[in-house]
Amino acid sequence: MSRQSALLAADRALVWHPYGPMPGEVEPLLVRSASGVRLRLDDGRELIDGMASWWAAIHGYRNPVLDEAARSQLGNMSHVMFGGLTHEPAIALATRLVDITPEPLRHVFFSDSGSVAVEVAAKMALQYWVSAGRPDKRRLMTWRGGYHGDTLHPMSVCDPDGGMHSLWRGSLPEQVFVAAPPAGFDEPVDADYLQMWAEALARHADEVAAIIVEPVVQGAGGMTFHSSGYLTGLRELADEHGVLLIFDEIATGFGRTGKLFAAEHADVSPDICCVGKALTGGYLSMAATLCSTAVAEQISRGPVPVLAHGPTFMANPLAAAIALASIDLLLAQDWVGEVRRIETGLRAGLAGLAAQPGVRDVRVLGAIGVVQLDDDVDLLAATAAAVEHGVWLRPFRDLIYTMPPYITGDTDLAAIGVAIAAAARASAATGGR
Repeated sequence: MSRQSALLAADRALVWHPYGPMPGEVEPLLVRSASGVRLRLDDGRELIDGMASWWAAIHGYRNPVLDEAARSQLGNMSHVMFGGLTHEPAIALATRLVDITPEPLRHVFFSDSGSVAVEVAAKMALQYWVSAGRPDKRRLMTWRGGYHGDTLHPMSVCDPDGGMHSLWRGSLPEQVFVAAPPAGFDEPVDADYLQMWAEALARHADEVAAIIVEPVVQGAGGMTFHSSGYLTGLRELADEHGVLLIFDEIATGFGRTGKLFAAEHADVSPDICCVGKALTGGYLSMAATLCSTAVAEQISRGPVPVLAHGPTFMANPLAAAIALASIDLLLAQDWVGEVRRIETGLRAGLAGLAAQPGVRDVRVLGAIGVVQLDDDVDLLAATAAAVEHGVWLRPFRDLIYTMPPYITGDTDLAAIGVAIAAAARASAATGGR
């Protein structure tokens, strides 16, 4: 048995991949190395990474600045517990996050994944109201079509009917849902939709601790875009009815939509904000939950005057050092111009697909390009077609999409467009899944 065959056999028998059965039924591609925007497979093929490793590797792979940040920090320490201790990388990163996020976000709680950042946000909101003498305010409110992670409390605010999270109905907290926001980033705000929110919130305000939404882009729940005006409306309604507002910027933060944070499209700020994914440029797992001074001080005045949460790898110095370097690298460049260039390239590359048989919709915002099909994607056929065209994509549900690294050149952007078209044709040819 060859080395490659042995590795893949062990992978199939032992390694449980995301959203897959055990043992595995589909043989994954074996990656040997990555550099720039390319993945080098063990068999010698190279693929343009159209996914930025699930939207995280905004600077691509083996970036010399981030590599040096890792080496430099390794010379000091790779990890130290955060209970009773602190260190410069965490302090510097918290300072930078407070500087670049809007007021009134002033305090930073570090964790090690986006789902946990949402768990922490929910815990902050619930504990805020316990500390305020309102323990009855213990539900979260959101719109349908959202996605906030795969751990238990985040699953409770994901779309209750779409996806596999419906498996856990009865085990999760029952949250308050309203209809998904009207689609279209450039569409005018629907006053009737906000009125529906106002009426629902008026009915549930006494039991709702916080509203939680993904601003502007609903990511893994369907890759839909909505007007930033709905964020303005939610901010006003939250203030009017005395509930907190949480923005989940894990997928949208650090420039992906053309603003540093998607909330900036509306020029509003939440009480609590979650960031992750691109925080470390895709190098290490790290996330953060930021909150206002009002939230922090209310919790600290309560019967349990601490936020009872403490991940083992909280504020990991190695991840913090790389995250700080990643943010500084982003801000030192014309990242706005690069994201705008990618948006232009994706619009050009995907525009013709709207008329392709089997395609329902084509949409682009910032460094996000989405092709929605009439039927669920044939994952095997679509992936194989993209790989044949030298591009790595990971379709899901009825979507073939790309969120490439910001360093992706124009030629590679064009290749991604060609690969998406080929993937759509291949899926349509099999009748979807």
